[in-house]
Amino acid sequence: MSRVEDVARYMGLQRLTLATAESCTAGLIASLLAEVPGAGQLLECAFVVYSPQAKLHCLGVAPEVLQRHNLTSTAVARAMAMGAAERARAGVIVANTGVADGGGAGVPAGTQCYAWLLRGEAGSPTPRIFVETCRFPGTRNEVRSLAANYAIARIPRYHALWVKGGA
Repeated sequence: MSRVEDVARYMGLQRLTLATAESCTAGLIASLLAEVPGAGQLLECAFVVYSPQAKLHCLGVAPEVLQRHNLTSTAVARAMAMGAAERARAGVIVANTGVADGGGAGVPAGTQCYAWLLRGEAGSPTPRIFVETCRFPGTRNEVRSLAANYAIARIPRYHALWVKGGA
């Protein structure tokens, strides 16, 4: 059984649904989960917002956030997650933005920034956002694949921390 299948099983047991806001991974996070039988019960929607304009128009990321922070930043990932949360009902929102190859603006190739927003129904713990920055080695598509798998693999960890109210 794969790590994605393990996470899907966890999500099913916890009654979690997922929405993604993806830039660098361009829908791979959602696609990985969609490969698992029964994913229709787990995956609500995926926003692929590759360009800065798409982040603004599709997710409502404030222009100031894009101007003040590099596109590859946890601030932008956080804003993407919050925008997706306003547009989707899922209990887990995963956002990703990064540079797969070539770097740019002082950001090394392979850098990926994430935000995991966790929320629930009435009576659930207060919604919370967890952020991380990672750097993956490899070719463009290897980085994108590693980044998507990492995003899914971290869902149980952040869900458990959210439930416990820990950091």
